[in-house]
Amino acid sequence: MLNEILLKDDGILKLSRSTAASKKIAEIEQEMARTQKNKATNFHLGLLKAKLAKLKAQLIDGGSKGGGGGPGDGFDVSKTGDARVGLIGFPSVGKSTLLTKLTGTFSEVAAYEFTTLTCVPGVFRYKGAKIQLLDLPGIIEGAKDGKGRGKQVIAVARTCGLILIVLDCMKPLTHKRIIEKELEGFGIRLNKSPPNIIFKKREKGGISITNTTPLKRIDEETIKSICHEYRIPNATFSIRCDATADDIIDVIEGNRIYVPVLYVMNKIDQITIEELDILSKVPHYVPISAHHEWNLDGLIEKIWEYLNLARIYTKPRGQIPDYNAPVILRKDRLMVEDFCLRIHKQLLSDFKYALVWGHSVKHVPQKVGKEHELCDEDVVQIVKK
Repeated sequence: MLNEILLKDDGILKLSRSTAASKKIAEIEQEMARTQKNKATNFHLGLLKAKLAKLKAQLIDGGSKGGGGGPGDGFDVSKTGDARVGLIGFPSVGKSTLLTKLTGTFSEVAAYEFTTLTCVPGVFRYKGAKIQLLDLPGIIEGAKDGKGRGKQVIAVARTCGLILIVLDCMKPLTHKRIIEKELEGFGIRLNKSPPNIIFKKREKGGISITNTTPLKRIDEETIKSICHEYRIPNATFSIRCDATADDIIDVIEGNRIYVPVLYVMNKIDQITIEELDILSKVPHYVPISAHHEWNLDGLIEKIWEYLNLARIYTKPRGQIPDYNAPVILRKDRLMVEDFCLRIHKQLLSDFKYALVWGHSVKHVPQKVGKEHELCDEDVVQIVKK
């Protein structure tokens, strides 16, 4: 009778499934660690990676439904401004102090761990852009599996245009790899571009694979075994890079987020110059002391660079350009059409042509269409029909 009551309890069912999935994940990870990497084991490792990815996806999806993080939990923060930046790190590395120094928003600071229990937003302005900064609760190892409200924390990180991994330079550098593993386990790819692979399911014809570059790290049999694990009998792959099994899995899963990351080494006031020189070898690194406000200007400049933003100034007819309120666009979306949509959707319907002053044109002003690609600090005047 007791067993029947337990099985009917949805929360206990979820806990049981989560525990079973976590156990299987641990077993597969152990087997992968024991397996030597060579051509003979590529097929087996590819299959294990596919099984691992499926289990992690189930664990994440299962835990995200009804698992907290809804209204009232402090994680449901509306997007504001031109870009969103998330502060991720272990407890007590200085995230709250950094938020306060950059934005003026108070986030509780104390000498004990887990001071911040909710997501605290703040905003700062730079080069006319309004940038939202989120102080997320400290994560711990196992966050991707739900420990320490880790799923809610990392789910918010997925919505950010840039992640700042804040590290205490007095602590072991292994903390960096632990946090990377937690974020990667939640489908966030750090400082990477999406693999140049086109994947399409089809009704029949089996698995068809074409590649324009030699595949040195995976073979067709491994790709087919991964498809078999995902129960995909018919599909086409057009591969234009030296793909890995992880790349094939990411393309099939289709929900990976590719986010730039900066490693913010905090508390540099407590280390020597020699130790700072060693830390400088870490890629994508910015040294700061949030408490003493050392190099915060350098950090802000790096944030701007990694967000890949551009400023486009508007010029009403017969007036001087408005240099105080630029339209902020991503550098990979800098067409006149993007500019119009950023201001108002109706503007594109009424669009006749644009006059542009700046580096994107040969003479000024130049008449251009909506397909014209702009440059940072161009001035644009829209002429309507």
